[in-house]
Amino acid sequence: MTSEPQPLPAPPEPEQNPELSFGQLLYRFLFFDWLFRDVNAARDLFERHAARQHNQRMSRYLPVYLRRWSVLAVCDFGLGILFEKVVQATLLSAWFFTWSCVTVTGMVVITVAWLFLAFARMP
Repeated sequence: MTSEPQPLPAPPEPEQNPELSFGQLLYRFLFFDWLFRDVNAARDLFERHAARQHNQRMSRYLPVYLRRWSVLAVCDFGLGILFEKVVQATLLSAWFFTWSCVTVTGMVVITVAWLFLAFARMP
């Protein structure tokens, strides 16, 4: 008896666009750590080099995050001025001024990370 071999069933298709929750989208919108690979977690020299190259390629998105954080800083500072001058709510104005300082600190971190990654020389 000659029987033709049966074709193997196709593997299930991976989901192309996994749905992200609003919290995950907001996190990815504001924070950039998910874009980068940990160089210290590499097992050998080749993986470390590949991770550094990946991180240098992903550094091109850091100015986008810097722009987002600068908008947050301006909005926080503007709301601080609004609540201090117009509404006379000093506690709320202190809240927004504090967050404007936090966002400016985040902008400094983003700028330093971008400078080190974008202009670093590979050994």
